Amino acid sequence: MIRIKKGTKAIVGSILMVVSFILYRTIGYELVTIIAMIITTLFNGLSIFKKAFNSLKYRIVGIDALVTIAVIGASIIGEFYEAAAVTFLFMLGEYLEARTIEKTRSSIKSLLDLAPDTARVIREGKETLVDPYDVVVGEVVIVKHGEKIAIDGKVVKGEASINQAAITGESMPVYKNIGDDVFSGTILENGFLEIEATKVGSDTTFNRILELVEEAQDSKAKTQKFIERFSKYYTPLIIVMSLILYLITKDIVLSLTLLVIACPGALVISTPVSIVAGIGNGAKKGILYKGGESIEMLAKTKAIAFDKTGTITVGKPKVTNIYAINATKEEVLRISVIGEAYSVHPLATAIINKAKEENLKIDEEVSNMEIINGKGIIFAYENETYYIGNRLLMEENNLEYSDIETYLKEEENQAQTSVILANSKMILGIISIKDEIRENIKDVFTKLKKDGIKKIIMLTGDNERSARVISEEVGIDEYYSNLLPEDKVEKIIELKEKYGEVVMVGDGVNDAPALASADLGIAIGGAGKDVAMETADIILLSEKMENLNYAYALSRKTSSNMKQNIIFALLVAGFLLAGVLIGSVTLSIGMLIHEISVLLVIINAVRLLGFGKSGKI
Repeated sequence: MIRIKKGTKAIVGSILMVVSFILYRTIGYELVTIIAMIITTLFNGLSIFKKAFNSLKYRIVGIDALVTIAVIGASIIGEFYEAAAVTFLFMLGEYLEARTIEKTRSSIKSLLDLAPDTARVIREGKETLVDPYDVVVGEVVIVKHGEKIAIDGKVVKGEASINQAAITGESMPVYKNIGDDVFSGTILENGFLEIEATKVGSDTTFNRILELVEEAQDSKAKTQKFIERFSKYYTPLIIVMSLILYLITKDIVLSLTLLVIACPGALVISTPVSIVAGIGNGAKKGILYKGGESIEMLAKTKAIAFDKTGTITVGKPKVTNIYAINATKEEVLRISVIGEAYSVHPLATAIINKAKEENLKIDEEVSNMEIINGKGIIFAYENETYYIGNRLLMEENNLEYSDIETYLKEEENQAQTSVILANSKMILGIISIKDEIRENIKDVFTKLKKDGIKKIIMLTGDNERSARVISEEVGIDEYYSNLLPEDKVEKIIELKEKYGEVVMVGDGVNDAPALASADLGIAIGGAGKDVAMETADIILLSEKMENLNYAYALSRKTSSNMKQNIIFALLVAGFLLAGVLIGSVTLSIGMLIHEISVLLVIINAVRLLGFGKSGKI
């Protein structure tokens, strides 16, 4: 079977239609005119008839079936021109729709174009170019000026400026040196790097992004699901209505015209085309929506809950003070870091970094290690049991801390977190840790409220005083402190009962249960974080909190665009139906208006691709 490209088919089909029209206008319904019209109908309509037949085999009565019935009916009653015009307009409409929809997918295609083609690895002491999928975890990959990074990895040699726009949407290059993480799909603009591969092939952050974006296009919004269910019953109903209209009026042309003008094409496409455009726009900005439902949910939410550490704060806490009580400062730090070396908590990282600054040994052997979420750790070292954590840990183990309560409160009033170190007999000391508040977080919250969010809430495992100080500083409406991970889940459930739909924003690692419990979970700084990729419904790949404002504004704009398209499609359908009933809309004019309405719906959705380009959202 000969396959004709859509562009070529559109040209040939147009020529045939023009010839048929000229013959019809000059010599009327002569044999040559009828033959030309039949050829035009078959050339333009064969693919329509085939799709209609294949759909009917699966008991699906769609738009193609309506057009096919109308064309067959028009041909039987001798309306060859109407049959030719309807198939031509439908074919041309499909071609123009396909071309226009390609525009909505342009942002996603541009992501695909950024996929690296080769990787330069060191094998047997030599540089070898290989397919990125052939790189093995642990191999060293060399990247030079202007090249794409083909794997996720850690820099082991060199320094460079990296363009991470494909991952995070950030336009400014990011400086990387030894120990820093880099991602596949980013571009080395200046410098030289040797990178040890940690994720390769389909496991890289770039490939996960592509997968999520592709999956998101197939994930349907609630509005889209409703319209598809409506269309499933609507189309057979129109066939029955056309039959009833014929039985009443005995006007076959009128009945066939009703079939054509009732095609719900613009209505069916009104939602998915907006969603694809919104997803594409977000992807270019480093914002991954996992589907239309995520867009709709964020657009209508009025309450957002935030985790504190790594979300409202920078997520890089530092030790600010060591208060020695029954040990020296060095002993307090040394013993603390021996235990905290086994923890991945941000506060543990701060203590470890402080110990490294002081050149303390941190790889000592411990026993009976127990990590207690939301409280701290217990471990044995050199025949002594140690406790590192908060008040709850001390209380559970009957350790008296009333003598240091005043000091703890003073630190907490300065938004500092106090980590208490004790052995089985006494408190040894306190390490004060502070995490900087994000510089622009107050502006982010102000804009969210201006755009429609009614309540901003903070959920934290930190103490009440620190939580209150931070809340007052950044403009939070409600805060809940001293929460364990399971407490955050319970609090999310309470907030949903109080405010309806609730969005949870966190860093996607420690917050995974809360993100999953909320109506919508948003992970900040999700690049390279597998848990965030899996758990969250929306992923902001960059740590820039302004992207949350963009994501919210884009969701509202996309949701509004969907509503515009639906209302427009319904108005056109109502207008055409009225026109048929009063006899002013013919078969071909009905199809023409139908196709124009579909194109206008698509063009309206394409406008979403330009959202945010002016710098205003």
